[in-house]
Amino acid sequence: MEISTLATYHCLAFVWYFFVAYSIMHVRTEERPSEVFLYGGQWKYLTVLNLVLQAVFYGVSFLADVLRLIKKLRCAKCVISSRDLLFSVLAFPVSTFVSISFWTLYTYNRELVYPKSLDGVIPLWLNHAMHTVVLPFAVLEILATPHRYPAKKKGLILLGFVAFLYICWVLWIYSVTGEWVYPLFALFSPAGLAAFFAGSLAVIFSFYNFGEFLNRMIWGQSKFCF
Repeated sequence: MEISTLATYHCLAFVWYFFVAYSIMHVRTEERPSEVFLYGGQWKYLTVLNLVLQAVFYGVSFLADVLRLIKKLRCAKCVISSRDLLFSVLAFPVSTFVSISFWTLYTYNRELVYPKSLDGVIPLWLNHAMHTVVLPFAVLEILATPHRYPAKKKGLILLGFVAFLYICWVLWIYSVTGEWVYPLFALFSPAGLAAFFAGSLAVIFSFYNFGEFLNRMIWGQSKFCF
């Protein structure tokens, strides 16, 4: 894809994610069910954190494209390194995990992850913007441009560390409020919850590997041309 076309795509994706993140942050307070968005606000939901992550990623990607267009190649290399690390370790595996895990649980029993009371708070288009559109965007990014993945051990350690931080955040919220971020967690014993978190970590690791596999299959060991 031409750099100018890529820059346009990344700019539009950044604007889209910024708009979606803004929209969920400004859900009217008086319309919220009492149990929603209390301690921790929207920042306790992985879906919302992912929206901010995607906006940051596409903003960095757009900056890299602009630097390449204006021939600031030394700066572009540094920004591209950051872009690729963001995409490989976080943007692709997290967005894939959010979409697939959400719709799997929603299909099984929506009350476990997205109670029906939220239908009056979050419009249908916004639900799909947060939980559906993120997956094709992630796949399209792989098709649009090659990304350098870090060494496997490094990538998985970084992803695992971020996942650990989110689990700590979820447990902290429960310790303060006595309520789980997602109703699903209330179904588990402490051992069952630990097993669920471990299983979720294994799943998101598999998405990391899948992203690396797709990138390699499509682009091989491509090197960037500046």
